[in-house]
Order: sequence, then C-alpha cells, then structure tokens
Amino acid sequence: MKIKLDSASHVGPLVRATRKTLRLRQDDAAGTIGVSENFLGKVERGEDSVQWSKLFQVMEQLGIRLTAEIPDEAKALFEAELEKLAVRHGEQP
Repeated sequence: MKIKLDSASHVGPLVRATRKTLRLRQDDAAGTIGVSENFLGKVERGEDSVQWSKLFQVMEQLGIRLTAEIPDEAKALFEAELEKLAVRHGEQP
C-alpha cells in the first residue's frame, strides 16, 4: 500500500502502525532493531529531533520502504548529486 507522507510528523504514526501490525511491543522492537526504546518512542511520536540514520534503520527493520517521485528532468541532476556525495564520503560512485 502506498501512503503519501505530507510531513516528517507523519512518519511516526506510520512506524507505530507497522510495528503494531507486526505484533511487536515497542521494547522488543527496539531491542531487535538495535535502538533504544526511548528513541523508538520519539520516532513514533513524530518528534523532530530524531537522527536520520537511526530512523532509516528502524524503517528498514520494520519493512517500511520510502520512495520519492521527482520530475523526469531532475533525474540526471539527482544522479550527479549522488556521485558528488559518494566522492565526499570516499566511496566509488
């Protein structure tokens, strides 16, 4: 099912609903994912102060995949930006 996320605060309810659908308690899910229960609670409440890398770790472990639609004209520029990012991080583009 595709759900449009209109703001960062919508991620929290998405994570909570998915966790509950998987019948995971918050403390069990946090332990399995490798984040603190406090952090997972912040994510589920849609707080602004969460770390992006940990947020994506939580979503990946719960089976949540995010996609973005961009104009076709922006594809080449996006790919160039990804290459610049890889070079900055010492990775092969």
